Amino acid sequence: MVVGLLFRILGYYTGHSLLGAKVVAAMLMFATVSGILMALFLNTAGGAWDNAKKYIETGALGGKGSDCHKAAITGDTVGDPFKDTAGPSLHVLIKMLATITLVMAPVFL
Repeated sequence: MVVGLLFRILGYYTGHSLLGAKVVAAMLMFATVSGILMALFLNTAGGAWDNAKKYIETGALGGKGSDCHKAAITGDTVGDPFKDTAGPSLHVLIKMLATITLVMAPVFL
């Protein structure tokens, strides 16, 4: 809302009456695309780290207790929040941003 109102005021003084709406539309497009890409990365990376630990626990690369297994446990500790919380929560953020922008659209025009 702050971005839309700020650029609406700036557009009023510079003679670009729709500047606020254009900037909010651009922000919404950028946030949607970058949010989707970030969620995709987080879900994929978290799953890869989880599967790497499972693969090492089957006996590959030294099995349990090896240095590879210790590193995989650290990776899995980072990967679980990526896969289970960070990726899916970006979906909520994108939906909230789109809803607020659409509801407040008349203010930016």
